[in-house]
Amino acid sequence: MMLGNRKYCCWLVVMLVCSHTLSAQPARSETSIEPSLWPVSDSLIQVGEITITGNRKTRADIILREIPFKSGEEYTLKEFVKKIEDARRQLMNTALFHNVIVAAKNIEGSKINILVGVKERWYIFPVPYLRPVDRNLNQWIVQQKASLDRVDYGAKLLYNNITGRNDKFRLLLIDGYTKQFSSSYDRLYIDNKLKWGMNIGFAMGKNREVNYNTIGDKQVFLKDRDNYLHSFLSANFELTYRRAIKTRHRFGIGYSTDEVKDTIIKQNPAYYSAGQRSIRFPLVYYNMAYYDLDYIPYPTKGYAFQIDVGKKGFNKSVNVWQLSVKASGSWHLSPKTFINLNTYTGIKLPFNQPYFSQRFLGYNDVFMQGYEYYVVDGVAGGYLKTTLTREFLNFTIRVPPTKKGKEAQHIPVRIFGKMFGNTGYVYNPQPGDNQLTNKWLYSGGIGIDILTFYDVTFKLEWTFNQLGQNGLFLHRKTLF
Repeated sequence: MMLGNRKYCCWLVVMLVCSHTLSAQPARSETSIEPSLWPVSDSLIQVGEITITGNRKTRADIILREIPFKSGEEYTLKEFVKKIEDARRQLMNTALFHNVIVAAKNIEGSKINILVGVKERWYIFPVPYLRPVDRNLNQWIVQQKASLDRVDYGAKLLYNNITGRNDKFRLLLIDGYTKQFSSSYDRLYIDNKLKWGMNIGFAMGKNREVNYNTIGDKQVFLKDRDNYLHSFLSANFELTYRRAIKTRHRFGIGYSTDEVKDTIIKQNPAYYSAGQRSIRFPLVYYNMAYYDLDYIPYPTKGYAFQIDVGKKGFNKSVNVWQLSVKASGSWHLSPKTFINLNTYTGIKLPFNQPYFSQRFLGYNDVFMQGYEYYVVDGVAGGYLKTTLTREFLNFTIRVPPTKKGKEAQHIPVRIFGKMFGNTGYVYNPQPGDNQLTNKWLYSGGIGIDILTFYDVTFKLEWTFNQLGQNGLFLHRKTLF
């Protein structure tokens, strides 16, 4: 069909300009196209040629995999504008690019040719590694007095997009608190249809200090400066499946060993089952993750969902079924204000588990704000977090080029203010000398989030909990 209607031509110009304007914004996937401008028409337009520029390393088929339309397909103009927005959002969420343009290039009769312009990130980072081993910075600084004995140091190699297929290699050599070697390789696609992928990982290490118990809702440690008290080894292999764009499935198998010295078992005979000082077990697991977000590192609109099911061990020494579900939803209340709900729930069966398998709240990314100094061990429970956020500042910092002829780099910075509330509960049939299990927990506070270069998010929060305590806490965290 011919696009002779002047209204269509004007709209295509608006779409082209808006797409280029959107591409200039730092790490954003918000639409600049007002729904009120959409023409009321059921006429179809056809996708013409898709031209990709700027991909010096990334393969074209990897980019096309993220675009929700193909040459030859037909859409109403309203549908196609939405597809353009989705394409840019998906490409930004690959974490391969600093910036993405998806825009109408030109018109050939009934066809609209599309331009996809990308600006690639740096992909290789050989960097020194320095990190406190405690669960968060506040615990290390306040409770451990910023002790350098509780710091891991070493070297870390991050090599992303090695073959241009969005694959990732990680190598970590650590000394200090933990002596550890680990490596992993994640290949997003291994087949021509770009649906199946694989991941393989290995880690081994040892420690002079062990968290052997929880008393008063705080970790209790035993340290030996002359001998290693704990050693571990793990290996895993998984297949991944991504039929569509927003959902990814992982099917994995692995094997782990964990061993402690007799002194640990004397302090806590229930550290492993039946007073054992070492365990060896296989594991199998399945993970499904769904992301429909404007920007995964810091979503302001959309939904995310993740489910994990796994089985560790098949005998009395190690026998645990695990199920956990994470979900997040964000909704705009105004162009710069949004509300977020984030929830987690999990269960371990059977309920009678040794201390080694009871870690629940306060470990890794499963925590409640305001309880950073505590851990809550158990076998079932969860939490709900509600956050109201408003963007206050959005700017870029220009970094002059190091050589003539090179483009200047622009570091995007976005600053948000927020207020939040948490509620949660953890069940433990054997709580011991701990007071936070088997009761509802509450907390709330205010904070500032800073989102900047390479998806780094700093969270500075002033939080109050139901114990009458309050304090300033620092986090660096993504969605889950």
